[in-house]
Amino acid sequence: MSIKQAAKKGENTMLKAKDVMTKDVIRVRKETPIYEAMELLLKNEITGMPVVADDMSLVGIITEKDCLRLFYADEDEKNKTVGHFMTQPAVYYNEDDSLQSVCDFMMINYFRRIPVTSKNGQVVGILSRPDVIAHIVQLRRDEKVHAG
Repeated sequence: MSIKQAAKKGENTMLKAKDVMTKDVIRVRKETPIYEAMELLLKNEITGMPVVADDMSLVGIITEKDCLRLFYADEDEKNKTVGHFMTQPAVYYNEDDSLQSVCDFMMINYFRRIPVTSKNGQVVGILSRPDVIAHIVQLRRDEKVHAG
């Protein structure tokens, strides 16, 4: 079955955020020094990560764009924590939300990644553009294998 046929049959709309998201989430707390958070972004080659409380509830997101503010920062700001620079509240989706609705949102709003939460509000994953692209490529590979 082709990707277009799968979409016509509604298979992509049946997928949920939890089916494609990255479950091993790199995250920080509000109290994390901003330069430590920036090191994590660089080391892990990611463009942003959730900011969580002790109970893993989402309190914000820190992105490369947020960190660019340090270019203009005075000496006092350079010693601040993630809480000073993060975007809050963070846009997020529930793990049971459809992958299609998350993708639609990402395309319209130019988001690169979106935290995914459980029904209880704890961060359980993150869904990024590369996650979705990897899923699309895997569908194509599967299609070729089944076509024989």
